[in-house]
Amino acid sequence: MAFIDVASWDDSSSGYAGDGPQFAWKFRESNLSTFTQLLVRESQEAVLFTKGQLLGKFGPGRHTLNTENLPLLRSLFGLPFGNKNPFTAEIWFVNKVAPLNIDWDTTSRNPVSQQSFSMMYQDPDYGAMVPVRAVGRYGLKVQDAERFLIKLVGAASEFHARDLTEHFRGAMNAKTKTTLLSYMQSQHIGIKSISAYLEPLSQALKASMLAFWEDYGFSLEGFYITSVEIDSSSPEGQKILEAIAGQSAQLIGGYSWQQAKAFEVAENAVSAAGKGGLLGALMMSNMMGSGGGAVGAMLQPSPGGVPASGASGQVGSGVAAVPREVFCSNCSRKYSSASKFCPHCGDPYVPCPRCGADNDKAARRCVSCGTPLASAASCSRCGMQLPLGASICPRCVRAVGGTATCAQCGSLLEPKDGFCSECGKKVE
Repeated sequence: MAFIDVASWDDSSSGYAGDGPQFAWKFRESNLSTFTQLLVRESQEAVLFTKGQLLGKFGPGRHTLNTENLPLLRSLFGLPFGNKNPFTAEIWFVNKVAPLNIDWDTTSRNPVSQQSFSMMYQDPDYGAMVPVRAVGRYGLKVQDAERFLIKLVGAASEFHARDLTEHFRGAMNAKTKTTLLSYMQSQHIGIKSISAYLEPLSQALKASMLAFWEDYGFSLEGFYITSVEIDSSSPEGQKILEAIAGQSAQLIGGYSWQQAKAFEVAENAVSAAGKGGLLGALMMSNMMGSGGGAVGAMLQPSPGGVPASGASGQVGSGVAAVPREVFCSNCSRKYSSASKFCPHCGDPYVPCPRCGADNDKAARRCVSCGTPLASAASCSRCGMQLPLGASICPRCVRAVGGTATCAQCGSLLEPKDGFCSECGKKVE
């Protein structure tokens, strides 16, 4: 039986392609003798096991595996001093450098269906549950080689970073999700502003992981979150991102959700007119013509869940008495028509007298149905609010420009006149 003269491990050529950095490697032979030389390089530690027991640990340098370095050889094998005495033992070399390039990800994936599972978060900005994905990196250093080998390596012959991530994927996901969501909820942080909190979040997560890794013989040298964002790999996340992109386009372009939908319906009607001949033209005329902007009116929900309509199929007059949901003219989000102000942005509710849609304070016509809105102008004589485009006050018959006419003969009156100079009727 041949005995090993020198046992060593060149860790510079192992483990960085695909599997990640290598933490531990077992020497291929176990036939040793009391003259075997153990060569341990810098940043390494060698650990010997035999008969299920720890035989000894060696730091950097050259060591002879004799009974002086390994006193247990005498009790376990009965080896005397001197001579070339054989024994068997496993030699493990442990890499004690801290590689800061182990990736982690909170998103789990079904290996069969490839379906992605995200953590769900009640976002305070959007007021809804959104799928969230967090990714980052962490670095580990083997602090206790004996504990690391006993608890993790087992019957394997080598141990890479990939083995570590696979072994602890479930535990890592549970701990990172719990700490991450608890921190975001306690601080009321939304997805839109989470990037400003990555450093304190990383510190909080690292503090929660220290004791966990120490139990397996590791010291956690670094833990970093590189991004927390809506998970675009899930169907829900894709829909939310599309909605956010649409809202951003509306804010930049200066149009509301109702207007965007009205434009979309109008474009479809124009397309139908081009393809459907007379029928398409009639459809477009019915939606965009004398009906008073029926395109926008159709977009406003009625109390029963369908557009309000009269016997003729046109939008009914008057605002429904039952509260319903309307879209804010400022932020395009839904709220009850019983509110005087939008609960999301604080914009005042300016209802259309015909369909109840919310309008901008400066709007002259309803954005949904086209109904003329009340003007801010009022009569200088009696104070009545004047209808849009009115030239004469309907209450005191005074012209909007300041000149009144006689209610009896229609003659023009001067502001100082108390009686009509043509028929003598008293000016009221």
